[in-house]
Amino acid sequence: MPPETHAVTILLVEDDDVDAIGVERALRKLKISNPVVRARDGIEALELLEMPDVIKRPYLILLDINMPRMNGFEFLDKVRNHPILSSAVVFVLTTSYDDQDKIAAYQKHAAGYVVKRKIEDGFMSLIEMLDHYWRIVELPVNP
Repeated sequence: MPPETHAVTILLVEDDDVDAIGVERALRKLKISNPVVRARDGIEALELLEMPDVIKRPYLILLDINMPRMNGFEFLDKVRNHPILSSAVVFVLTTSYDDQDKIAAYQKHAAGYVVKRKIEDGFMSLIEMLDHYWRIVELPVNP
């Protein structure tokens, strides 16, 4: 018997209000009602992930690279070295086309690297891809 399905929570780690609004607008336009929690930097994201009543599994993380206080790469380092969070599914969402950034993201086991300027119609392509992704891929429910 298949396991019970769970709504996938999206943790959006993004300091730019316009980009955060774009992601949320794309979710609404595609009628995707998954819970969305926003953190403005890596420090806030880690704090939220430590609160299981706020960020419920299963979840996906959409991570900007360039943020104040703790950038995306520093956040990925912390997550990958954390005994419980290390299995988190993280998609990097950035404006950087730099090959070194792409390599660094994949070395830290990012599930994908999406350049914001490549996304047509705001964030629609990204959200459509994620909608298909979490319907097909099994995500961990328990740590």
